[in-house]
Amino acid sequence: MKSLTLSHVTKTFDATQALCDVAFSVAPGERVALLGHNGAGKSTLMKIVLGLLAADAGEIDVLGAAPGSAAARAGTAYLPENVAFHPALTGQEQIRHYLRLRGLNPALALPLLERVGLGDAARRRMGTYSKGMRQRVGLAQALIGHPRLLVLDEPTSGLDPVSRRDFWTILDDLAHEGAAILLSSHALTEVEARTDRIVILSHGKMVANDTLAALRQRAALPTHLQITARPGAADEVAELLHGRRCNGVRVDLTCAPDEKLARLGQVTALGALVEDVEVIPPSLDEIYRYFSTEVAR
Repeated sequence: MKSLTLSHVTKTFDATQALCDVAFSVAPGERVALLGHNGAGKSTLMKIVLGLLAADAGEIDVLGAAPGSAAARAGTAYLPENVAFHPALTGQEQIRHYLRLRGLNPALALPLLERVGLGDAARRRMGTYSKGMRQRVGLAQALIGHPRLLVLDEPTSGLDPVSRRDFWTILDDLAHEGAAILLSSHALTEVEARTDRIVILSHGKMVANDTLAALRQRAALPTHLQITARPGAADEVAELLHGRRCNGVRVDLTCAPDEKLARLGQVTALGALVEDVEVIPPSLDEIYRYFSTEVAR
């Protein structure tokens, strides 16, 4: 059974169609990235999943229940891009408050804050917290009650590199435990390495829904080869391969996906003239640009 299923979801505001016939699902243990330009419909879709907005058409199943129902809310956690907490409360007091609202033991507040790296700051007032620290309090709040579905809107906003790494580790652990994760992000480099499937919206329409490997195959964008030539041999290697020399030892090639093996064979045939070769597939940024512009058009 899927944790989240959307079927033919449509939403219109006055004359603007925010979502048009959007359909995809998120399974337990799956991390799905929701990508799209500002105004593509990501926030509208998340609000519909959370029951904050009603769709004009289509069906939405959240953990076997209707969006916004008691059953759906009990198993769903949400982390917005910009969290807001009372500055006079400490981190521990804030999480204790949310635990009480959920009917859970307030003593769980400190372990939750320790899990997101705020154990040492738990008794400080949140008015002294940085944006990244407040974001981690929001993540601690989202972890209350072992949610089965997490909806995360730009969750790494304001986090420093170490905190981002810790955040993704927590998400990996949650997915391993069976939680379904739907997250939106503009940090495509992070998403590329840490999600299982990618959904791309463009002007309210879903233009992609697949794994990164499958999207690369569909897009058929060029592959780049970076060849490190033996010192003094870069010009010769560039001429033999019809490539472009970038510095004293590096030669760059670009080829279509179905030419990659043949080109690698040509590189291998140069023997001692070549010291190394790196294959660089199309990045998620390039794939996103392709689907959100070319396919959408």
